[in-house]
Amino acid sequence: MRKNKEKIMIIHTKFDEELEIKETDVISFNTGIPGFEEEREFVLLPIEDTAFSLLQSLNTKELGFFTADPFVFYPEYDFDLSVSEAEKLEINEPKDVLVQAILTAADPFQHSTINLQAPLIINLKNQNGKQVVLTNTPYTTRQSITKEEV
Repeated sequence: MRKNKEKIMIIHTKFDEELEIKETDVISFNTGIPGFEEEREFVLLPIEDTAFSLLQSLNTKELGFFTADPFVFYPEYDFDLSVSEAEKLEINEPKDVLVQAILTAADPFQHSTINLQAPLIINLKNQNGKQVVLTNTPYTTRQSITKEEV
């Protein structure tokens, strides 16, 4: 009996690293990310021992976004995903969804911000993603990552 071999890809990151990833780890943003519409394929690379990840473009090695689980910084974070957005991403179960938010790093790091107004929604079953811009929300594109500044 022949086993299905997982296809491996070599990618180059914005930090000049060469990494092996599984083809099934590729996240497709069918309409790109606002401002980077031509960039459609990414991989989410967790940064060891942190709450952060790097959303690395597969097309442009210099393009990567630092992201984080917004619920780590804002446990009360909540939003409604429209039916049309859920349908576009083929989301059927909430457990199949990964939510990430793009960070803007600052120096010192405690002054960094997180974009809660436009979270990245990823369907873990089909690896489709989309940055969804929320309307009628109290969240901004530059929420502090430290509670003292909220």
